[in-house]
Amino acid sequence: MIQVAGRPFDAAPMLAEYPLNSVQHEVLRTMDQSATVYRFDSVEELRFTLSMRHKTVEAAKLQSRSGLRFATFHDAFCNEEYWERTSNGGFQLKPGAVPSEAILDIFKNGRKYGTECATAMVIIIYKALLEVYGADLFNRTFKNIYLMDWSIRQPLLQEIGTPRKVPELLVGDRAYFMNPQVSPETSWWRGENVIVMLDNLFYGHGIGIRTAPEIIASLNRNRIEGATESAYLMDTAARPNYKKLFGVWEKNQQQSGPLVWQFPETSTVSHR
Repeated sequence: MIQVAGRPFDAAPMLAEYPLNSVQHEVLRTMDQSATVYRFDSVEELRFTLSMRHKTVEAAKLQSRSGLRFATFHDAFCNEEYWERTSNGGFQLKPGAVPSEAILDIFKNGRKYGTECATAMVIIIYKALLEVYGADLFNRTFKNIYLMDWSIRQPLLQEIGTPRKVPELLVGDRAYFMNPQVSPETSWWRGENVIVMLDNLFYGHGIGIRTAPEIIASLNRNRIEGATESAYLMDTAARPNYKKLFGVWEKNQQQSGPLVWQFPETSTVSHR
C-alpha cells in the first residue's frame, strides 16, 4: 500500500505512465500491492524514489560492462588522475578533481580500477545520484568522496551500509547473499553484495548479472570441506534514505525554479 501525505494513493494513473517492464512500473506495482505501507510526503518524493531506483539498476548494468576488476583491499587500485589510493585500499577523491568526472571515469575506464563488492555498490549509488541530481548539484553536494567498503563519510548516504529486515525486496535495493561456511582460503567469498534487478536477477561485482540459484551455486563452490549449510539470500536490504536525498534535490529545484519532471523514463538497455 502506498500513502502520500498521509492518504491512500491511487497508483493506477502513475502505473500507466511506465512500460510494463520498467523499473518504475515494477517498484510502484510491488509497493501498491504490498501489505506494508510505503509512505511519501508528496508525489514528487515518490517520483524521485522511482527515478533513483531506475538509475541504480542502470548504473549496475553499466558497471557490469565497465571492466571494473574485482580485487581485495590489499590489491585495490584506481586511476590516479582522479583518486588517491589510501593505505587500507580505499579511494580518496584528489584535491581539485571534479566529483562527477571522477565517478564517471570508473564507468568509462573500469580496467584502471580494482575493488571488492561493497565498494562497488557504493559507486553504483553515487552514479545513480549523479544521473538524478545532475552534475552541478552532485558536485556541490558530494565535494569530498571516499570509497572504501561501508566506511561512508557522507551523512546523506549512511544507510547504504546498514541492512535492515524487509517484508519484500524491491528492484534497486542492495541485498546480500550469505555464505555461512565459506572456506578460509577464499574468504572473499563469504558473501556477495548485490543490486536487485528486474526479472528475478541480481548484479554482484565480480559475479555479474545472475539468478539467485546461480549466485548461490558460485558461493557454494567456495565452502569448507564437508560443508552442509548452503549459501542463501538474506531477507534484508540496505536502502538509501530517499527522503533526505529528495530534500536536497527539492531545495535545489525550488531555488532554481519550479519542480520539473520529465517522465516516463525508459531504458533501451537489455536486462542482462
